[in-house]
Amino acid sequence: MPPGHPDLGAPARPRLAWKTPNGWNEVTPGQMRVASFSVKGVDGKQADVSVIPLAGDAGGDAANVNRWRGQAGLEPVAADEIKKLSQNVEVAGQPSDLYEIAGKNPASGEPMAILSAIAHRGGTAWFFKMTGDGEVVTAQKPAFVEFLKSVTFEAGPVAAVSPGLPSAGGMELPSGHPDVSPMAAGAGSASSEGSRPRWQVPPGWQEAPAGQFLVAKFIITGEGGAQAAVNVSASAGDGGGLAANINRWRKQLGLDEMPEADVNKLVTPVAIAGGNAMFVDLSGTDARSGQPARLVGAMVPQAGQAWFYKLMGNPAVVQAQKDALTKFVQSATY
Repeated sequence: MPPGHPDLGAPARPRLAWKTPNGWNEVTPGQMRVASFSVKGVDGKQADVSVIPLAGDAGGDAANVNRWRGQAGLEPVAADEIKKLSQNVEVAGQPSDLYEIAGKNPASGEPMAILSAIAHRGGTAWFFKMTGDGEVVTAQKPAFVEFLKSVTFEAGPVAAVSPGLPSAGGMELPSGHPDVSPMAAGAGSASSEGSRPRWQVPPGWQEAPAGQFLVAKFIITGEGGAQAAVNVSASAGDGGGLAANINRWRKQLGLDEMPEADVNKLVTPVAIAGGNAMFVDLSGTDARSGQPARLVGAMVPQAGQAWFYKLMGNPAVVQAQKDALTKFVQSATY
């Protein structure tokens, strides 16, 4: 997360009402979303619409716009230039900023586009975002603008997500945030609580509080108290793509980003039920602690979502638990 996120414990926020545009299919929102829609175009092309409230300024508009630009394979823009990219739009009767971003999906290379409006209201940043195939998003812009105009805030609380800064081994945010849709988490070695997968937890893995953006978290302690953590998270769609997420992990280890073609050379497919999990093994220095660290991560595409499994920590512990992570990922049923 960018700096500036407030502490946990956000107050309740108003509920929303809206007029759903023709052709938009309302779907059950994930934990962070208060509304979610699927929009289909021709030849299987589609777009996703999300509405997410984040407490405070959610890291600032400039940081969020540049993150969206990164999702579309575009370079960041200086903060003082961001406002110039905005268009005026009305959300719930109040002026707000609309950003239109066109680029390419880093994973597929196909054209993609993002429409996102940011409305600041009562200490909450409301994100209204459409992302998907470039042609679909462009064609749906008038409907998206009318949807924004139709929004009204009603009495009755809905909690705004208020993510704090991650602690060591803590929060895991896939590249597509704030469109993360974390599933319900619970205890137990084999769980189906909420929409969480069922899996077999390896011996010695101690489940810990998952935090706001994780499906599950486990702590592993090795010799001399050395530790590693396993984080499990989920994101709508492809979560920003495999290359973007591996480069995010590389940054956590103090490593430079790599072009997508080079990133793909680092990936090892591992067979799982119904397909492959894409594994990567990285070594570097933990950007938070300054200590040597190793990371073994896996991305599993599954029914319109991307699941991320990350084992990171002391290199010896990670080496000892690498096979256990592979079996853990293979044991998951969705």
